[in-house]
Amino acid sequence: MVLRDSKGGFVWQSFDSPTDTLLFGQSLRIRGPTKLVASTTNNVNGVYSLVIEPERLGLYYKNMLYWSSTFPEVSQQNVTIVNATFGIVETKYNNDFNALRVQLSNSDAQPYVDLDLLRFNNTLSYIRLGIDGNLRIYSYRPNVAFGMWSLVFTLFDKKENTRGDIYEDECQLPERCGMFGLCEDSQCVGCPTPEGVFAWSTKCNVKSSSCKAGGSRYYQLKGVDHFTSKYSPGTGPVKQKDCESKCTKDCKCMGYFYRTDLSRCWMANELKTLTRVGNSTHLAYVKTPL
Repeated sequence: MVLRDSKGGFVWQSFDSPTDTLLFGQSLRIRGPTKLVASTTNNVNGVYSLVIEPERLGLYYKNMLYWSSTFPEVSQQNVTIVNATFGIVETKYNNDFNALRVQLSNSDAQPYVDLDLLRFNNTLSYIRLGIDGNLRIYSYRPNVAFGMWSLVFTLFDKKENTRGDIYEDECQLPERCGMFGLCEDSQCVGCPTPEGVFAWSTKCNVKSSSCKAGGSRYYQLKGVDHFTSKYSPGTGPVKQKDCESKCTKDCKCMGYFYRTDLSRCWMANELKTLTRVGNSTHLAYVKTPL
């Protein structure tokens, strides 16, 4: 759709205003549409967004980062991201692949986010941010009787891609385990409680704590990360008791996550999906009422 003024001059086109989808050749731009937003209803923004920023591309649940793609070139002085365009990267071995191609300021480098090998005609493809926070590519197959639109790439997937790789485990999705749950190998495997970890169900949840002084306590989970821990640096170095004190004083804080090897702290106003990482230096402390 194109909007022109009374003299036929160009005013606006829908191609420059993506919502939850990027078509082939369409871009997110620092000085333009900066994000895709997943939505369950028309014209209402959802909780997930893919955002282009000067230093990275990031996926957010509300204002919490759960995935990002960074580029070494951006660490150089005065180099920032200008736009990211859905397209292909061609190779001399005829194994071209889908990609978000990134243009930088003050640099001739052309970095990209690899989105797996091509299967069909990429010009008949689109990339979409789903209401579950996952990023997927669909391609059109014209010479089939049914199922013309085929899913060819999923960012968070328990299955291997065409190269035998897994880009991201589904446990990294904030709502993989609904309101609350412990995730491992893309599966919800437990419901943490003060009495221990029990079998997970969709009813698993965490109780809200009182804001009154002395109205809450914490229970510990070893070898567990929050979905923000992997791609955000947290705060620190800081002592664990100071991290806990800060969470205790914040009525919105539902728990905190602490790395004893790095002395770093992550506070969480929403817990959602916790990931079992098998490293005892990663500690989770869930706030619960007395």
